This record gives sequence, structure tokens and C-alpha cells, in this order.
Amino acid sequence: MTRTTGAIAPTIALHPAAQADLEAHVTTPRATTRDRMLHRLAHPPRRPVRVLLGAAGVATVSLMLLITGIPTSATARDVFGALRGPGEPAFIVGHRGDRASAPENTMTSLELAMDRLAYVETDVQLSRDGVPVLFHDADLERITGDHRSVGDLDAAALRKLDVGTWYGSEFTGERMPTLDEFFTALAERPDARALVELKADWTAAEVRTVVDRIERHGLRGRVVLQSFSLETLFALQRVSPSTPRIMLIRELPADPVPLAQRLGLVGFGTTAASVTAQPQALEALHGAEVAVLCYTLNSHERWEEVSALGVDGIITDEPSELDEWLAVTAPGT
Repeated sequence: MTRTTGAIAPTIALHPAAQADLEAHVTTPRATTRDRMLHRLAHPPRRPVRVLLGAAGVATVSLMLLITGIPTSATARDVFGALRGPGEPAFIVGHRGDRASAPENTMTSLELAMDRLAYVETDVQLSRDGVPVLFHDADLERITGDHRSVGDLDAAALRKLDVGTWYGSEFTGERMPTLDEFFTALAERPDARALVELKADWTAAEVRTVVDRIERHGLRGRVVLQSFSLETLFALQRVSPSTPRIMLIRELPADPVPLAQRLGLVGFGTTAASVTAQPQALEALHGAEVAVLCYTLNSHERWEEVSALGVDGIITDEPSELDEWLAVTAPGT
């Protein structure tokens, strides 16, 4: 779930072409207030200033969304069932599959999670030839030893890479799955659902490649798309407002409800630190029928902390251990 570029709401990363158009347009008499808002959001100040202006930035984004938002027809209850109250057990989400048992974002890891859990989480990027594949990092170095990125190679070249040996010799020969391969396996497991993160910024046309695959595999309502990127969430809203979506954000604004409503979100994915620092934000979201999930929590202390507040879902690298912990702390779940 970790994002290597800035991911909090007050900044918007635009594609180079969109950035160039904005640069050329924003100083002209035709530039609108919204254009100037986007320009300021796409040019964040240095970090110390960003920290001071963070709250104002979220307010600016919320105001912009009041103008542009289109609510989704899906609700959190449609997707996740009843929202949790304080002390009620959260549902478990396997982070990139079951990373405690197999290399992340491989079919082995994902199928282990799908067979045991209600939800599995994975990451999607586009190959050079536009094929959606499952991979998290900004480059291939950590997993494959290749210094290039997913977008530098076509799908055929990516499929030749070994994405299992780094984890253990018994996984030598594991290949990078395509989104179609994952969706085929998900469709075979009617009780499983998926949270699919669209990494970085996606255009409307790129988002459509994912939405079309959801429809093609008969997975409407069983796949929730999520992103740190406002640009991606805007694109998803335009292409398929009925597709359930989550905004990933490291720090919830004090009043996140307007942001959720105008983006048509079914939920936020955020940190434990964020919900413990601002429990009133969690309460407000539940009052507005919006779910809250926390990533990526791997200790009993963190699980207990967020469960006491009523977080709806916990994304973890240790799904089996969390399941055992819930069996002890919340018998019957």
C-alpha cells in the first residue's frame, strides 16, 4: 500500500501533457478559478510549508469537489455490509495476498488469501503496451533485480521476469500476473472480493481498461477500486460512477464527509495514526454511511487500537494471525 510519491490530498500530480496545458493556460485571461486551484495544487511548496498549509489544502480540494463531484450509486453497506461500531471486529483484507506465506502479488499469494478471506488487496500498473498487471513498486528492482519500471516493458517481457525467487527458492518461476488472470481466479471464488489499487495517475481511457475487465469477468460489485490519486478518482468518476471506490489518504481531514460525498466514495483507506488522532472523523464518516479501512497493520497492539474505535476493515500482511487474534478477542466471528 505504500506510495513512493506524495500521496496526501492537498497535492495533485498531473500527467505531463495535462501539466503543460495547464501551465500555458493558467496565466491567460481565460483561466478560471478552478484552473488556478489546480495549478496551485500541482505545484506544492517545500515540505515545511506543506505541513503548515495541509489543512487549507484539504479544504481547497473539498471546495473543488463540491463543484465537480458526481456521487456513486454504490454504498458502503452494499459493498461491506453493516458498518462496525466500537469494539466490533473488522473484516480482514490480505495485503497483496497472503504475504506471510507467499511472495506478494503473485497468484500463489492471492489465491491463498482468496481461499480464506472475504477480501484481498492488490496493485495494478500498466505495461508499456497497456496491459494491466499486478505489481506494487515504482520499479522492478526489489522483486526482480531489474532497475526498470513496469511501464518500461511490454507485457510479454514482464511475464518472463521471475517474481518469486527473492522471497524463497521454492517460489522460483513465479510470474507477474495480469489483471485478467487475477479476475479469472476471483470469479471462480464467489465469496471473495477484491480491493484493487490503481497505482499513480490514470487517465479516463486507462481506467476504462480496468472497468471493462470487471464487467467482462462478471465482477460488478465484487471489485472496489482505490487510489491515492485525485486525478485517477476523477477519471473513475467520469468513466464509471457506479463502480465502488475508495480514496487512500495518509491523514483524514477533520471533516472528511464532503470529500467522500463529492467523490462518491464508499470508503477511505487510511493509517491507524490518522483514525486515533481524529476519532471524530471516523464517527462522522460512519454517520454518513462511509466505511473506514486501515492499512497496513501487523501487530496485536494496532489491531486492538483500531478495533476499539470501530474501524471497518484491517489491511494486513498477517491475515492468518489476525484471524486467530479475532477468534480469541471476538469469539464467533
